[in-house]
Amino acid sequence: MAAEPLPEGTWRALAAAQRRRAETLTGAHLERRARGLRHPVEDFLYSYYPVRPAQLRRWCPGPGVALAGAADPAGAPDPALANRRWLRVDGDRVRVDVAGFRAARGAQVRAALALLRATAGRAGRFGCFGLHEWAMVYREPEPRHPDPLRLGAAGTDAVVESHRIRCGHYDAFRFFTPAARERNTLRPTAADRAGFEQPGCLHANMDLLKWALKLGPLVESGLLLDAFELARDIRYLDMAASPYDLRAWGLDPVPVETDAGKAAYVAAQRGFAERAEPIRARLIAAAETALAAGAEGPGRTDMLDTAGPAGVPAVNDAAGSGA
Repeated sequence: MAAEPLPEGTWRALAAAQRRRAETLTGAHLERRARGLRHPVEDFLYSYYPVRPAQLRRWCPGPGVALAGAADPAGAPDPALANRRWLRVDGDRVRVDVAGFRAARGAQVRAALALLRATAGRAGRFGCFGLHEWAMVYREPEPRHPDPLRLGAAGTDAVVESHRIRCGHYDAFRFFTPAARERNTLRPTAADRAGFEQPGCLHANMDLLKWALKLGPLVESGLLLDAFELARDIRYLDMAASPYDLRAWGLDPVPVETDAGKAAYVAAQRGFAERAEPIRARLIAAAETALAAGAEGPGRTDMLDTAGPAGVPAVNDAAGSGA
């Protein structure tokens, strides 16, 4: 027997709570953007992944939940809902079209699931000390970011040369300078991410945001916000431990060139790995459930969103301002 649909008052309250939480998380970014200001930490989330504040404000229930009173008389899903491309309308009820999403994006879901499982199945490593950021500026006359180097160019190079670099995250390794690539003891490739990814890696845990975005309607929006908040918090450690001096932005350095800095970094890294574990497990469960689910009954899928930004398939609603 199918579960009773979620009453309109209940899901609207959940959608409102989602919007309030998202506005708290993204409000400072939107204010800076309106004023044309940069931020050396948080801008990364919106440019690298990328994610839009509007995506985070709209609510999606995830699979298996029907929403009563969620469609207008013309058969369009309520504007408060995310992932409207993949919502199936039955009368005034709306639910995620798992079968349609699986048919269109099944290969993507399987690839994400394979990587997430491989990462979860390994023990975490906690001895990298964030040196990937240092390797990105090693012997580089013009660093990637405009902020000053805390130890200067020569001091930064000396830190790299005095440590063993062992980075297995391809999307960090590919930004190493040519001289730094030769110093890395691992050789991750784009084709073998699952062979290297491990749950102690800051960037692997930040990337849970990427997988939540790619799994789109399979992910309840509260989980998407959990992944976003985790990625934001990790990025602060990533940049505090970097060679850049961000004290002008209120960010005290984690001096990983010292024993005390290394200890602080590892402690924070372990904490983030613990926070990431249940998020990764929930993403795995969402992908597994979608791949195992049988075909759903009749209904109509409303194609109301446009293609997402480059690098992210259109699995999140892009209708509206995109802010």
